[in-house]
Amino acid sequence: MSGHSHWATIKHKKGAIDAKRGKLWSKLSRAIIVAAKNGGGDPTMNLKLRYAIDKARQVSMPKDNIERAIKRGTGELAGDVLEEIMYEGFGPGGIAILVEVLTDNRNRTGGEVRKIFEKGGGNMGSAGCVGYLFERKGVITVSAAGTDEDTLMAIALEAGAEDMKREGELFEILCEPTQFSKVQETLTANKILITSSELPMLAKVHVDAPDVETAMKTCKLIEALDDHDDVQNVYSNLNMSSEILAELSK
Repeated sequence: MSGHSHWATIKHKKGAIDAKRGKLWSKLSRAIIVAAKNGGGDPTMNLKLRYAIDKARQVSMPKDNIERAIKRGTGELAGDVLEEIMYEGFGPGGIAILVEVLTDNRNRTGGEVRKIFEKGGGNMGSAGCVGYLFERKGVITVSAAGTDEDTLMAIALEAGAEDMKREGELFEILCEPTQFSKVQETLTANKILITSSELPMLAKVHVDAPDVETAMKTCKLIEALDDHDDVQNVYSNLNMSSEILAELSK
């Protein structure tokens, strides 16, 4: 069990609350700004921008907000200069954690992220200390209800996917980032409803915490990091066992 889909579902439920407060829209705006700055304002030519816009639309971010963020990224509108940073560290029990950040103040954010790690029973390490344990992948999920596994597998592999597996009530399709858009488009063309689509950093190997209590402390640390305004995504190599998922769903 990869745990990615389960954690993504938990984040999505939490994200719905964040969206009401405007926090999620703010984070997504930053992602759009940086994507437009680095690759231009045309989503048909800029995969990262297209992905950021799709995520914004999924949480009903207004079109005007999206367009303003693109213009800030391309320099048509003034705004703070944002920097992409990946912080790395360990949670309780030595669980590896990656933190994707977009910030206009590296020193401030770095200090705050370090404090969150320490308060949560972990520690922030140096660049490269755990990054080698993860790899960027496209992850697309489709509801298993009413979906023929063999047909879906054939369509996904033909589109360039590298693997597909069942995760509870979902089929999880994995692909290289370069094939992400093609797989999405092929599934949509075949009238297959996509539940979610992401480009996360996936752990190459998942590990168990020594006990459920330590695992829950790690999950609380991940949630605290995710709550920081400058943090875009948090990834770990924690194996989301059935016991952990039962505790998280309470």
